[in-house]
Amino acid sequence: MSGRASAAGLPGGGPADEREPFGAQIQVFRSRAGLSQEVAAARAGISTRALRDIERGRVRRPRARTLQSLAEVLGLTGGELADLLDAARTGAPHGAGRPRLLILGPLALRRGRTPVPVTSPMLRRLLGLLALKHPEPATQQEISDTLWPSGPPGSHQSLVHTYVSQVRRLLEPGGGGPGAVPPPTVARTPTGYVLRAARNQIDLGHFDDLLDRAERLHRAPDPAAAYASLTRALRWWRGPVLADADPVLSRHPAAVVANERRVRAVLLHADTALLLRRPEEAVPVLGDLVNTEPLHEGLHARLILALASSGEQAAALDVFSRLHDRLDKELGIEPGAEVRDAHLRVLRQQLPLARHLDLPERLDRPDRLKRSVTGGRAVVSAGPVPAQLPSAAAFYVGRQRQLEVLDLLVSPDPGSRSRVVAVVGAPGVGKTALATHWAHARREHFRDGQLFVDLRGHSRLPPLRTADVLAQFLRALGVPPGRLPADEEEAAALYRTLLADRRLLIVLDNARDAEQVRPLIPGARGCAVVITSRSQLAGLVSNDGARRIGLDVLGPDEGRHLLGSIVGECRAAAEDEAARRLVRACGGLPLAIRIAGANLVARDAGIADHTAGLAGDDMLSRLRIEGDRRSTVRSAFDLSYDVLPAGAQRMFRLIGLMPGPDLTADGGAALADVTPAESAALLVGLADAHLVRERPVGRFALHGLLRPYARELAGREEAHAARQRLFAWYLHRTEAAARLLRAPECAPGAPDPYAGTEPPAAPVFPDRARASEWLDSERENLAAAVLQASATGFTAVARRLAESLPVCLSAGAATGREAPADLLTC
Repeated sequence: MSGRASAAGLPGGGPADEREPFGAQIQVFRSRAGLSQEVAAARAGISTRALRDIERGRVRRPRARTLQSLAEVLGLTGGELADLLDAARTGAPHGAGRPRLLILGPLALRRGRTPVPVTSPMLRRLLGLLALKHPEPATQQEISDTLWPSGPPGSHQSLVHTYVSQVRRLLEPGGGGPGAVPPPTVARTPTGYVLRAARNQIDLGHFDDLLDRAERLHRAPDPAAAYASLTRALRWWRGPVLADADPVLSRHPAAVVANERRVRAVLLHADTALLLRRPEEAVPVLGDLVNTEPLHEGLHARLILALASSGEQAAALDVFSRLHDRLDKELGIEPGAEVRDAHLRVLRQQLPLARHLDLPERLDRPDRLKRSVTGGRAVVSAGPVPAQLPSAAAFYVGRQRQLEVLDLLVSPDPGSRSRVVAVVGAPGVGKTALATHWAHARREHFRDGQLFVDLRGHSRLPPLRTADVLAQFLRALGVPPGRLPADEEEAAALYRTLLADRRLLIVLDNARDAEQVRPLIPGARGCAVVITSRSQLAGLVSNDGARRIGLDVLGPDEGRHLLGSIVGECRAAAEDEAARRLVRACGGLPLAIRIAGANLVARDAGIADHTAGLAGDDMLSRLRIEGDRRSTVRSAFDLSYDVLPAGAQRMFRLIGLMPGPDLTADGGAALADVTPAESAALLVGLADAHLVRERPVGRFALHGLLRPYARELAGREEAHAARQRLFAWYLHRTEAAARLLRAPECAPGAPDPYAGTEPPAAPVFPDRARASEWLDSERENLAAAVLQASATGFTAVARRLAESLPVCLSAGAATGREAPADLLTC
């Protein structure tokens, strides 16, 4: 952890009291800018002598305007300027005789850099209490209870006076000069005693000032300056408040409140670090505090995100696993929504991007961002280049053909260049992962930044309104919150204006339909848009010229490599055949593979044993993350099923009952007891939602894991009636085909099984060729129907269907087709 602490600039122990004076800091910044004192002073509009006095510490508190001018000349970031202004306001620690009282950790008293020993337990208790209560007085009762937890002696009042006098002597300065800040002392009040001291003479007061300032900057918003202030504030903490004190003091209500403020500061620091793409700097701060607050879910959620965003996915998953076990053992509960959401984001690789040194643009470059808007109605302020992409997976597998289509967005040939690409596919198939992986790989083509938003088209939360997304994007582009247009059309016009001459990538994730995304597609030729959705988005293809990428499940090799990237390639290679069985059990669905891999990592189980444990009708219940009800394949499917109309939901439930691999619209009509036209419309709607696949045209199939999901949704009576209708339909058409194809020349002397039966009122097939074609297309379904009918209690239908199927031998002989072996052996 020490290496991380150094990288973050948060020392593992000791306060940040000995920071470098602001004059020396200015000298460092001037050297970095490569300017002499004369040149820097002239550009800032001050004299060379004034700058020299500032750098040498002769000017203790320069004017804020002077520092701002110097900051502009020296190219300081917002955070660096904030540090200078804060140092000028509070003053660098000076005067060797000024006491500094430290209670954010073990109690300590210092005069400048020199520690003052406080060895008496009674004095430590009294001094700690007065510092905790500062600037409020401590009552006589509080003092007595703190000094004598078991009850005060008879002479306690005189003893209190004695201890107060000794504390005053401890606080006496060892030196000072004119204009020095008055030293701390203890004063009498009507009800007790109070510590008279400037706020910055006590580390808790200094921390509170910096935290208040950071919260104001965070609301401004100025995240870089807020982050700098939070970093400085947290340097004061060396452990829990009065960590070495008796419980009566360390658990004092004021100490509890102070520790809660520390937690608030660490949460805000972590959120801001993730926003600024510096997650690795939040890890040591969070890691220290979760040891003190082992059940705080907000801290653990941010530690999970910070670790995963820093490339330590295994450590992030381990944090979740340990917290889950601790909550279950100590409280008998599961992690809450915040921790579960963080865990799910790790599994889906929807994480903030860690900033690296090879970024093509500096985060704080203002020249990319200043822009005037016509009419003076909005002014875009300087700010960071938007870089909103969530973190991409450390390892990405396959999808080469789809990546090539996405590359058309940055094609050097204007004739072949696309502006909008829609990535569509079933739930859990990896649409967002593909989009973010490509976006990170090609971000150098978009020098003006990347915008990203989850539109919540399929979510437990309501879909985002276009107006809210426009407001979010405009703020990211530098429009002050007070200047945002209230009218949606006006906001869209401003959005298009700001992007007119820029090269930006806009990623619109989880879109509901074309209408939700159409206002967010800019007209600028330099911008590119990537959309992900569970819908087909046919309107964008036909009306907006979008290219569509249909994403399917992974093939066996790609799925195996994905599993290896999660559990470790060596481990997967050692059980290669078991790993491939697990991929097949997951149906090649990336989400299912990731969940199975995460469970393998958490439980340290063998792949073969884990795969065997998944087998059975209840497999979907096992494809889940323990303690996180949303981290399941079923929950991903639910989001698509729940938004379907009632008729489409019923059709989806029933096609899970089909015995074979696919179904036609006519078969669906029999299954659902609707007309063929109604069946076709429902099946096409399900295909548009990527809940069924139409391959080839007119034949509809279910993805491997969607079939058990659909089947478990159907009630027993509903399933029985639907099967009865479908088996009757299969039998009716099979016997009609057999009757038509029964040719004496195919089997001379063979008895006619249909002699004496009534032919259908209207012919089912117009000729023998059509009958034979239908039998050929349905052969797998018919064979499966015999088996399912027999297994579900329809034995009479199963027997008659099995007796009709051998006629296909005659059909093969008469038409030149070979009879399928599976039909002859039913």
